[in-house]
Amino acid sequence: MYNVLTLNNISQQGLDRLPADRYQVGSEYSDPTAILLRSYNMHDMDIPASVAAVARAGAGVNNIPVDALSQRGIPVFNAPGANANAVKELVIGGMLLVARNLCPAWRYVQELDSEGEALKKAVEAGKKQFVGYELPGRTLGVIGLGAIGVQVANAALAMGMKVIGYDPQMTVERAWQLSSGVEQASSIDALLRGADMLTAHVPLIDTTRNLIDERRVGLLSHGAVILNFARGEIVDEAAVLKALDSGKLGGYVTDFPNRELIGHDKVIALPHLGASTHEAEANCAVMVAENMKNYLENGLIRHSVNFPEADMPRVDAHRVTVVNANVPNMVGQISTCLADAGLNIDDLLNKSRGDLAYTIVDLDGAVPDETISAIRSIEGVLRVRNLGKP
Repeated sequence: MYNVLTLNNISQQGLDRLPADRYQVGSEYSDPTAILLRSYNMHDMDIPASVAAVARAGAGVNNIPVDALSQRGIPVFNAPGANANAVKELVIGGMLLVARNLCPAWRYVQELDSEGEALKKAVEAGKKQFVGYELPGRTLGVIGLGAIGVQVANAALAMGMKVIGYDPQMTVERAWQLSSGVEQASSIDALLRGADMLTAHVPLIDTTRNLIDERRVGLLSHGAVILNFARGEIVDEAAVLKALDSGKLGGYVTDFPNRELIGHDKVIALPHLGASTHEAEANCAVMVAENMKNYLENGLIRHSVNFPEADMPRVDAHRVTVVNANVPNMVGQISTCLADAGLNIDDLLNKSRGDLAYTIVDLDGAVPDETISAIRSIEGVLRVRNLGKP
């Protein structure tokens, strides 16, 4: 039986993927096999030794101590792309809010206290105050062409915008999905020059912190709009506020409010709504529940932020998985331990990612406890799991 500790409310559609005859799911386990969460901050958490996997029902993992878990041989799963449509719709919505001055126009009407002809005159006066612009023909720059960025670029192109994208690490899968009408920039600076609107869809890492700084803000068109639905810290907000006050920027739409931004008449700050749709929450929960279950039961790895992808069909064999430091002769030492136990290897998969290596071994017989202990004693081995027969 697998005990799964939930640190946040998880969509029932995801929990339904964990069969009750093999999984116990709740918020009170002291010795969980796995942890399932959304936004809970795990950095100060004492993570039990029993934990074999951590799964976040979302894309970003800044709330999870990934490096510390890697050192313990624990994969961290996430749900890239599961919330892409939800974020795409919010980005397009943000563009429309700014272009048509919808937020100040709504506030204007809410504050009207007249009636009859006076109300009609006030409405007409408001119409003149909040004249906006249309999106077709405007240039949108998209930094990061992953699951979200590709959808945003394609949607903006379909609306008649000129779209320029930049992503030096774009995958073949995303390239196939991206419309041929999206222009490719040679650099971020090249993308920014002349852009009327800018949106970035990148993770928060050292190289993306303050990615949009004062110098890069200066490259945008006069009156340009920045949309931030990735992470607050990728934008130098002091530089943005300065540019808003000077008129260099026409607006800033962000999903990450702070005290300095709230109340500024050119800022639309939302309460982190990016993935807050019933559909996105369900999609994320289903994806991570399935991938976590496949790892716990079969040792397979898909959509992990710290482990390599590992997929090996499981037939009628005894399976062992090993996580170890990515150094020479580890597979040889593991194989020797198995051979010493008189076991024959039916199939083997060895994959690596950075400093970690992961091995799946299918064997023709049951693996004794002493053999598992012998593998664990190899210098550099972080975790061994004996999955038995399917």
